[in-house]
Amino acid sequence: MTDVCIPDFKFEIDAWSQGALRVAGVDEVGRGPLAGPVFAAAVILPHFANYDWLSDVRDSKMLTPLARERLAERIRSHALVGVGAVSHEEIDEIGIGVASLRAMLLAVEALPASPDCLLIDGRFTITGAFLPQRAVIDGDALCLSVACASIVAKVERDRLLVKLDVEYPGYGFASHKGYSTPEHRAALQQLGPCPLHRRSFLPIRLALARGV
Repeated sequence: MTDVCIPDFKFEIDAWSQGALRVAGVDEVGRGPLAGPVFAAAVILPHFANYDWLSDVRDSKMLTPLARERLAERIRSHALVGVGAVSHEEIDEIGIGVASLRAMLLAVEALPASPDCLLIDGRFTITGAFLPQRAVIDGDALCLSVACASIVAKVERDRLLVKLDVEYPGYGFASHKGYSTPEHRAALQQLGPCPLHRRSFLPIRLALARGV
């Protein structure tokens, strides 16, 4: 059985020790889905916060929807939070990689206070964020502020896809959130792509080529 990583303040402590007062963890969700926007969040936790709920924080993919919702509310109550999103239309124009970084930048810019340093999940730093940055591979599993950002971003995107399911019925967006599940692929076969789908993604291009 694979051990579950428990995120901690190691990376934040390193930044604090170098004089950064406000350290923001940044993460995105929604790179892989066939439909909908990509979301990102930035979260600044208080120095050495010891809230009881922090012991439950994990990479958002390791949590149930109910746990994510509960933790997202705690995070918003006790931390500084910014959220950014890039639409499926812009994803088609600039590509999902650039769009993901763009969503992260928007999340940082949406913070109610300017950060002194960014801890970013993944391998890349954010173009246009002119402040110290550190890319942390598996940051959502290792770093508390990044894990919190992953939770907030996931909850915000999921909430939107539930609403969009009403606008675009029949695709099952409320359940699969736009990911390429058997249910989603079956709906594409039957209904064809809707305006919410990412035209630049191969399964959608193929569906359009078939004229479904």
